[in-house]
Amino acid sequence: MATAAHSRELEEVLEELGTDLHAGLSSEEASKRLAQFGPNELREKPRPSFFEMLLEQFKNFLVILLIVASVISAALGEMTDAAMIMAIVIINAVIGVIQESKAEQALVALKKMAAPNAKVIRDGSIVEVPSRELVPGDVVLLEAGNYIPADLRLAEAVNLKVEEAALTGESVPVEKRHDVILKEDAPIGDRLNSAFMGTVVTYGRGKGIVTSTGMKTQIGAIAEMIQSYEEESTPLQQKLDSFGKTLGIACIAVCALVFGIGLLRGEDILYMFMVAVSLAIAAVPEGLPAIVTICLALGMQRMIKRHALIRKLPAVETLGSCTAICSDKTGTLTQNEMTVVKLYANGAIVDVEGKGYQPFGRFLLGGQPLDAASDKTLNLLLRGAALCNDAELEHPKHGKGAAAAEAAAGEGGWRMVGDPTEGALVVAAAKAGLWKEEVDQKFRRVAEIPFDSDRKRMTTIHTNGTEGGYTTFVKGAPDITIDLCRWIYRDGKVVPMGEKDRQEILAANEAMGNQALRVLAVAYKPLEQLPEHPTADSMETDLVFIGLMGMIDPARPEVKDAVKTCKMAGIKSVMITGDHKNTAVAIAEELGILSDRSRVLTGEELNHIPDEEFVKKVENVDVYARVSPAHKVKIVEALKARGHVAAMTGDGVNDAPALKRANIGVAMGITGTDVSKETAAMVLTDDNFASIVSAVEEGRIIYANIRKFVFFLLSCNVGEILIVFTAMVVGLPVPLQPVQLLWLNLLTDGLPALALGMEKSEPGIMKRPPRPVNESILNREMQIGIVVQSIAIAAASLGALVINLWRDPTDVEMAQTMAFTTLVGSELLRAYTSRSERYSLWAMGIFSNKYMVGATAISFLLLLGPLYIPGLQELFEVKSPALIDWLEVLVLMFVPFTVAEITKAVLRRMDVGRERGKGEKPLEEVAAA
Repeated sequence: MATAAHSRELEEVLEELGTDLHAGLSSEEASKRLAQFGPNELREKPRPSFFEMLLEQFKNFLVILLIVASVISAALGEMTDAAMIMAIVIINAVIGVIQESKAEQALVALKKMAAPNAKVIRDGSIVEVPSRELVPGDVVLLEAGNYIPADLRLAEAVNLKVEEAALTGESVPVEKRHDVILKEDAPIGDRLNSAFMGTVVTYGRGKGIVTSTGMKTQIGAIAEMIQSYEEESTPLQQKLDSFGKTLGIACIAVCALVFGIGLLRGEDILYMFMVAVSLAIAAVPEGLPAIVTICLALGMQRMIKRHALIRKLPAVETLGSCTAICSDKTGTLTQNEMTVVKLYANGAIVDVEGKGYQPFGRFLLGGQPLDAASDKTLNLLLRGAALCNDAELEHPKHGKGAAAAEAAAGEGGWRMVGDPTEGALVVAAAKAGLWKEEVDQKFRRVAEIPFDSDRKRMTTIHTNGTEGGYTTFVKGAPDITIDLCRWIYRDGKVVPMGEKDRQEILAANEAMGNQALRVLAVAYKPLEQLPEHPTADSMETDLVFIGLMGMIDPARPEVKDAVKTCKMAGIKSVMITGDHKNTAVAIAEELGILSDRSRVLTGEELNHIPDEEFVKKVENVDVYARVSPAHKVKIVEALKARGHVAAMTGDGVNDAPALKRANIGVAMGITGTDVSKETAAMVLTDDNFASIVSAVEEGRIIYANIRKFVFFLLSCNVGEILIVFTAMVVGLPVPLQPVQLLWLNLLTDGLPALALGMEKSEPGIMKRPPRPVNESILNREMQIGIVVQSIAIAAASLGALVINLWRDPTDVEMAQTMAFTTLVGSELLRAYTSRSERYSLWAMGIFSNKYMVGATAISFLLLLGPLYIPGLQELFEVKSPALIDWLEVLVLMFVPFTVAEITKAVLRRMDVGRERGKGEKPLEEVAAA
């Protein structure tokens, strides 16, 4: 339509769409429009085939280099090494394909949300048609429980309420009206005269004209946004790709140089070629991609135990580097269960304890427990709220009522059937032992005047049980209901309501409203006999005021600590919600997300801020209220533009575009829609914000472990290059034979490196700020560490070579054996010192990583095999060291170990000095605390 349907008169909409409200479209016209507009379903872009995904896994410089090394090894007859390298490459590719094959299911889930059938008026008759056959101009009939099959302009709404949380994030069903005209730029959550595809009718009935179908609907726009985004590489993928290219080129250059020097020295060309290729294979950490993948996979398993399910492996690391978490309010920071938390009766405020829909909790007056059932006023207030009510509370295992509560004692899982606001009243009454099923049976409903938006109240008439007579109960908006009251119920008596009483009630209502509570008033009117035709005018006058009930979708109790941990970890927490500003502010302040109310923006305000200006402002906003899906994407984009690694949590369809656009999308597993789960990279199985913080911690641990084994592999591999290169330059014999280099590669690049990926958290890991987004894995300190360690490893091994040549210049093979043995020992000890970049091995605990103990023990045994098994000695060109020789090896291999521990001590001292210089508490002290 040229102009939005919600901003036009109904007659204009009908005229433009060429339809009749009573007769609908003709079957012939509907067929024409179906051909013109296409089916009412969401289109899917073609997905990559298995082979396309498999091919994508090999588009990595390091992987290509490994394949080349494998081919060369095979050509030189080293089939075992070639097979090992290719096995690593293939396993890595298969794991990647398996993960990614699950990643693009969002549109399938969106399709599931569409209603399979819809009731429409065609040719003047009511018929049921598949929702995919709906066309613009169709007249659709709506009833409670129906999914909305397309975007509609309402033509009729009788007590119609629609649950739009999945689309707008608002926790309370929206009361719809057909007789209002709205501004064209009205947010989706405020379009009272419209209904949207995929949302659910919770109450009442209605009629609407289809204005948009398929990809033109609001859900279709979300689907379009999801498809328009290309997958971005994660920070880890980008760093490893860059690192792989640099490392590969450097290794090839050095090996070529070694080959050239050897030729200049007059060495055999084939022998030097073998040395150069073997050195290249040893120097390139071919296990790195596999170890990274395995490390991420193991981290994923640990996260499952902490209620976080990872759908995409790189997301583990990305979450660990995140600097901002954008969280939806409803169901994520809050429980998504409206709960009565305060009552006003007898001139006093009563606090109500309890969690969500669980019918257990105390009533407190001035902090002291109160028996609500015995208090006449509270009993009447809660009984009236339960009777003037259509919601029902049930337990899926045990059913309804007091017997169900007794059977389900200690269990969660209670659910509400009906309107969440009415449900909150039913739960509050149940906490006092006033079960709806029992009071309904005792005080039978005989008539009702349904809620409507003009009166803003609902009225029911009940028998008085065995006492005779009837009672009218009214619940509704406090300001209107109070004006209908002439009396007030106090301490079991009905007394006239004075102006002072009225002002006290209004003040209590305002106080609750300031706490972002949704407030309802309950009143009653005794009747001697039942009117023949009860009306609002006759039943809703001269009422007796009983009290007020204040409710809210409460914050999750554990989230406050999680937000505090995020602040400590330097992570910005942002609330993004479709709810009203006051509600959002109250929850955000309670959770510690918001400390200054100037840091709040509404969707309407956001509309008027240009993107460039918003990028500058985004750092100073903590809460966004009344926002649309497009706003959420805009917020995530602005944070990313400021250099943030942004995580987006959410549970609704409305969150899907931002979940996909964020560096990492985090969906809710229990309350989340299929769309959000399939779009997100991570799903929380307990819908607990605190689990996100656990996942952040796990991500930091994994990244730290990746750094550790990169540090370990490079310091060892550069040391190996340095040994051969130095020996060639100074005229020493080649210290390591090609087969020894290949065996060394197997001993040190495999199990010890993997064991480093199993390290537990270092102290204070969540008390450090996030690492800089653009920080390289090889930062300056690691580069210095690699230089220091590689020199120490080379010095120890060359020392063994020189000492033995000095002792017996003719026994080159024994000198090479000692150099080889010292090098293996040095690298195995190096694995221990790599367990932390800062903390000493003693602080970490020598045997605290059982995987490291096992890995080094196995590698050492594999070293002893060639040294002492006769058949292998010839193959590896080694001799058996005597016992006295091991003393020499032991002293030399501890040189790099000692240098590493001294280097860490110096760095710790420098850190403390730097932190004290900034006026900060040293991290060591923070971690210890």
